[in-house]
Amino acid sequence: MGRIFLVHLDGKCYTCKHCQSHLALSEDVVSKAFHSRHGKAYLFNKVVNVMVGPKEDRMMITGLHTVSDIFCVGCGSNVGWNYVSAYEKGQKYKEGKFILERFKVSGPDGNHYWANHDSHAGISDAEDA
Repeated sequence: MGRIFLVHLDGKCYTCKHCQSHLALSEDVVSKAFHSRHGKAYLFNKVVNVMVGPKEDRMMITGLHTVSDIFCVGCGSNVGWNYVSAYEKGQKYKEGKFILERFKVSGPDGNHYWANHDSHAGISDAEDA
C-alpha cells in the first residue's frame, strides 16, 4: 500500500471517531435532519479523507437511490454514504452529496455522538418533517 496523505481542514470540523481523521467542515453541512440505521445523520456538500465503495441501488424511506458507502482513509471505518443518483425528482438535490452518520463521527466540539436508541432499526435516509 503506500503512504496515506490526509487532508487537514482548518476550522470547525467533523472527524472519524476512531482515528480522528478530518472528514468535513461544519460549514459544509446542508442538513442535520437525516436519519440512518444508527440514529441521526448529517448531509454534507463535500467530505475529505474518504474512500468510496462500489455503487449499489438502495431502497430508502425517501425512495430508490444509487449510493456508495464511504470509508475513512485513516482507519477504514464506514462513516456514511455518497448519493450517486436519485430516481425521484424531489430527491435530486442529494446527488453528489454525502451523509456522515453521527454515531460514527466526532463533532466540531470534539464530542462523540452515541446511537439514538429511539430510531427504527433498518430505516435510513428519513428526513425530519
